[in-house]
Amino acid sequence: MATSVNALANQPTPDEALQLLVSGNNAFVADQPLTSDLSRERRLALAEGQQPFATLVGCSDSRVGPEQLFGAGLGELFIVRTAGNNVDTAGMGSIEYSVAVLKVPLIVVLGHEKCGAVAAAADVVTKDARFPGSIARMIEPIVPAVLAAQRNVGEAQLVDAAVEENVRRMVERLQKFSEPMLIEPQERGELKVVGAVYELATGQVRWL
Repeated sequence: MATSVNALANQPTPDEALQLLVSGNNAFVADQPLTSDLSRERRLALAEGQQPFATLVGCSDSRVGPEQLFGAGLGELFIVRTAGNNVDTAGMGSIEYSVAVLKVPLIVVLGHEKCGAVAAAADVVTKDARFPGSIARMIEPIVPAVLAAQRNVGEAQLVDAAVEENVRRMVERLQKFSEPMLIEPQERGELKVVGAVYELATGQVRWL
């Protein structure tokens, strides 16, 4: 799983990587999306290997396409997506791979407004709702975020507050309670983990 020193040297700094995403989203909001390189030459280059500059942990929601809202092209984002932007063992392993092998300098945990998975978890808490099959197990990790949000807001604001709390908890997990392969690069300043929430109507990514 080793990566050459050159791979790390060729990556932007964590702050530079974050600024690329900020600029891409600003262009998206202004209806002036950045033009991505989808050429044959780019595909041939990527066939030899990848070096994304950020890992994005996002929701499966079809309205939240990371490449589009950040103006990113082929090979630029390493994406882990599940409903509610929580990760299981496979998801965590994917994140660790992106850091240990691909040397990404930035991890972004991206929630979004009106998240169905968070709304379902809120219904479990407030209405004792039950869900069939694996859906119930999928939303279980979100319930603590709902309970925490419930202490600070009323029911009308609960889903939005829980979306943000869910992101913050995932960021904290990656910053403090993960494997050394994620903790140590952060301590060296080679990796940053940040959270954000996507506003569906405006297209704006609000950084936490």
